[in-house]
Amino acid sequence: MPRPPRKGNFRVLHWLMFDQTPEEGRPGRSPSVNVLGGALQSCSTQPVTGFYRDGCCNTGAEDIGLHTVCVVTTAEFLAFSKAQGNDLSTAMPQYGFAGLSPGDRWCLCASRWKEALDAGVAPQVVLEATHAATLRVVSLDKLKKHAFRPH
Repeated sequence: MPRPPRKGNFRVLHWLMFDQTPEEGRPGRSPSVNVLGGALQSCSTQPVTGFYRDGCCNTGAEDIGLHTVCVVTTAEFLAFSKAQGNDLSTAMPQYGFAGLSPGDRWCLCASRWKEALDAGVAPQVVLEATHAATLRVVSLDKLKKHAFRPH
């Protein structure tokens, strides 16, 4: 029996990009839970961040870099990241990336945050928007010591 014709890919992309189901996640995706045990909050949509470009630090099997730490960038951190070979501050219009500026929120790889911590330049962390998978790499105590506190 032939398959019915597929509708446009919008529904599939929408499902993959915007699923925020904390209870179960989707196949290959970790449930959307933050390091404090609550529902994962949005990190940033301006600029849009996240491995899935859904504004959240969601993760799944294909996210090898574990882009799970929601940070508030600083000039010191951006310079450190660039020196490590990950230039986050330079615009790359061919990828739709305007470059980050100090104060922007971004889903950072957990290992890069730990490197920055060890180097003394770790940016502050938005705990409510940092995925629980981060705890495989960094302790909650270290994250709390760098928690973002709005003025």
